[in-house]
Amino acid sequence: MPRVRAATHAGSWYSSQAGQLQQQLKLWLAEAEAVEGQHARAIIAPHAGYRYSGHVAAYAYKQIDPSKVRRVFLLGPSHHFYSKHCLLSPAEEYATPLGSAPIDGEVYAQLRATGKFKEMGGDADEAEHSLELHLPYIVHVMAGQPFTLVPIVVGAISAESEAAYGQLLAPYLSDPANLFVVSSDFCHWGKRFNYTHHDPAHGPIHASVEWLDREGMALIEAQDAAGFHAYLKRYGNTICGRHPTAVLLHALAHCSIKHEVRFTKYDQSHRCTTLADSSVSYASAVVVAVPGR
Repeated sequence: MPRVRAATHAGSWYSSQAGQLQQQLKLWLAEAEAVEGQHARAIIAPHAGYRYSGHVAAYAYKQIDPSKVRRVFLLGPSHHFYSKHCLLSPAEEYATPLGSAPIDGEVYAQLRATGKFKEMGGDADEAEHSLELHLPYIVHVMAGQPFTLVPIVVGAISAESEAAYGQLLAPYLSDPANLFVVSSDFCHWGKRFNYTHHDPAHGPIHASVEWLDREGMALIEAQDAAGFHAYLKRYGNTICGRHPTAVLLHALAHCSIKHEVRFTKYDQSHRCTTLADSSVSYASAVVVAVPGR
């Protein structure tokens, strides 16, 4: 029997009932907008509870053509343990209420052979939600098309390591049969997050937060990894998927074809107006190949 990572957040962060979960995903995808004829080679999407961010993620997943995908690289941050490396799962399969996703053993062997990847413990793997929250969407959007999964938890790595891992993963991103999914929420604002940056020049707190997020989003769209690093250093914006996002930017820089990055949806869990408030921001982006380049 394969070692299966259980869907530990089903029933709390999202529905454990397959029928109900599928209906929610269908509704959000039906309401989301997409550019017809464009297939996302990579996406950035949030990983909060579905009642907060499920509708935002749909704007990224709507742009995927499942017939073109054979393998999904899933990169997300660690919330429960500290590491200066990227880490692989000890499991052979990830379970969801909608079906399981088999881990690509061949690619995992290739990544392990580089000596650059560590392995998570099973408990750490099941505690982490940044990857799991994407699995129901992935399985649903693939709609029965066979695919394999390459889950990678990106630790608190340095700018130099972000560049090195991006260059290492670039050949996989260059393969049109691969889809990259980057898991990231944006600003975590409020005293409970130890982050209360507010620039009144940009209006009330929620407007200042949106301005701050969109500054970072513009740098991601420009594929400016150095600028994104400088922005994070300047403002300290609490983008929890900043390291996997930076890895994607470096992978794009070393990719054999050119891509366009475009954010498609933004929202906040709460419109903060006082220091007693708190919120988390969510954004979705799609990465599409530039024709003829």
